[in-house]
Amino acid sequence: MNSFEIYIKEIIQVYDSKMPFVVFKRPNEFKLTAYLPNTNELIQLSDFEEDGFVFVPFNSGNKILFPINNSVKKEINFKEEDVIINDIKSNSISNIENEETPKKKYIKLVQKAINFIEEGKADKIVLSRIEKINAVNFDIENSFKKMLWKYPNAFVYIWFHPKIGLWMGATPEKLLSVENNTFKTMALAGTQVYKNVLNVTWQLKERKEQQFVTNYIVDSINPFVKEVEITAPFTIKAGNLLHIRTDISGKSLTKNSLKSLILALQPTPAVCGLPKSEATTFILENEKYDRSYYTGFLGELNVENKCDLFVNLRCMQLRNNEIYIYVGGGITKESNAEKEWEETENKAEIIKSVL
Repeated sequence: MNSFEIYIKEIIQVYDSKMPFVVFKRPNEFKLTAYLPNTNELIQLSDFEEDGFVFVPFNSGNKILFPINNSVKKEINFKEEDVIINDIKSNSISNIENEETPKKKYIKLVQKAINFIEEGKADKIVLSRIEKINAVNFDIENSFKKMLWKYPNAFVYIWFHPKIGLWMGATPEKLLSVENNTFKTMALAGTQVYKNVLNVTWQLKERKEQQFVTNYIVDSINPFVKEVEITAPFTIKAGNLLHIRTDISGKSLTKNSLKSLILALQPTPAVCGLPKSEATTFILENEKYDRSYYTGFLGELNVENKCDLFVNLRCMQLRNNEIYIYVGGGITKESNAEKEWEETENKAEIIKSVL
């Protein structure tokens, strides 16, 4: 057993002992970092001046901090060949609901949002749903290894607290990073299935959706950032999907602007919509479920004078013997309800592929 295998086994032992932990890998890195709090107390993030690993929900709920001074931090470098996986799907995993019922509900919801947008009440609304799967004897260790192997350019993590539960994900979207007064974020939107080529054509709906996100971010950070630089949109691959991305950077105006930047960005138009208040109200009134930590954010806060936070997408939650897969998509007046359902199905496959 190599050092990587030993490291993973030790993390799983922490989970088995029902103590909190998080283990994660940053995009395009081959290093795992774990925070192992020495208490199972639920420690709340009270401001953004604390340092440690944070897990923050979409709208309401516990903003959780694993403080660095109250945790053991363990890191290990690994190589791609260290990640040995069992690529056989578990026979104990199966959908709980017949697909037809959630499909009808989601298509109806999307059409309601399209009508709302056509009435001029919003420009974009991001709608989501849960797909529930039976998962008796779910192999957490093997699924995490599959995420590491399949999604090297994502932020891959397992997060657990006995009073909250277990979450796993492989998110392609950075919320923000700050280092040496330099601020970086991204505008990410638009989705299509990867078919062995990155040079693809994007339809008007996806290009407009991505521009909405870019414009919003630039406008939102303007009071807190100077020397803003914006790249041209480009296509990125995330698992079996492609997205349009624009990188945005600048210099923070003050040392105390971090909290203002986070609150200005979250929730982003990529997970909520525009205008933010109208889209949020529509989501809370019509989705009919609690997103919890899906489309919230997570990552290291003020660790070694750096901040590195990611939007919690492409994720799942383990509840007893059930897996909740969270998926969604951006709705504009150009949207087609049937195609929006198909997009969520494609996104769900990212998680299903590691089960």
